[in-house]
Amino acid sequence: MTVALPKTPSFRLDGKRALVAGASSGIGLACAAALAEAGAHVVMAARGRAKLDEAVEAVRSAGFAAEALTLDVGDVDAMADVLPPLGAFDCLINSAGIARHTPALETTAGDYDAVMATNVRGAYFLSTEIARGMVAAGIKGSIVNVTSQMGHIGGIDRAVYCGSKHAVEGFTKAMAIEFGPHGIRINTLAPTFIRTPLAEQTLANPERRAWVESKIKLGRVGEVEDIMGPAVFLASDASALITGTSLLVDGGWTAG
Repeated sequence: MTVALPKTPSFRLDGKRALVAGASSGIGLACAAALAEAGAHVVMAARGRAKLDEAVEAVRSAGFAAEALTLDVGDVDAMADVLPPLGAFDCLINSAGIARHTPALETTAGDYDAVMATNVRGAYFLSTEIARGMVAAGIKGSIVNVTSQMGHIGGIDRAVYCGSKHAVEGFTKAMAIEFGPHGIRINTLAPTFIRTPLAEQTLANPERRAWVESKIKLGRVGEVEDIMGPAVFLASDASALITGTSLLVDGGWTAG
């Protein structure tokens, strides 16, 4: 008797349209490159056009499909005007975010408002705007908000940042319940310290870097390449039954 083997769902994204916010550098650029390499047509979005154009050209030069979109996720009204004419997307990866690290007792209202406007308010309404397009087009898509291991734990000088990322983890779970009946999945991708310009403030300090490496059980700081496979996984049919959860790419930090 012949055994019928199950077939692994595809990690490919051929024929899919993906929007990657915060795509001009760091984790966002890595996610855009990964999705494009997997076959998606990627709309790469960021606030600064010059740097974004360079990133798009790099993806195109590698033989992949990409285009640029000037977008500030902190400007909710602008998102509502800019995104609908672009049509529906099969996938969103929101890597746009900012950090202003200070001791909690020294946090200013301005710093708090700036972080929350982008990391929480922007992520919330970008998620709903893309989901609205998916529902209207009947697309069973995937939404991925890039948070942080700091969305699961606390960190020194990171009360505002942690608060913002915990908030995204929370609304992602709630949205998963609402979007599920439409076949739309929404998850978070939560990295540890990844070697990017955003993390350089911490990693440039020898004492802080030693502390980081001591907490990461694999003994090394993350590289952007460590995010690329997980991003494709969450965007593709390979994760078809995964929603409302967080994929921690933290080298074991939160395990201990």
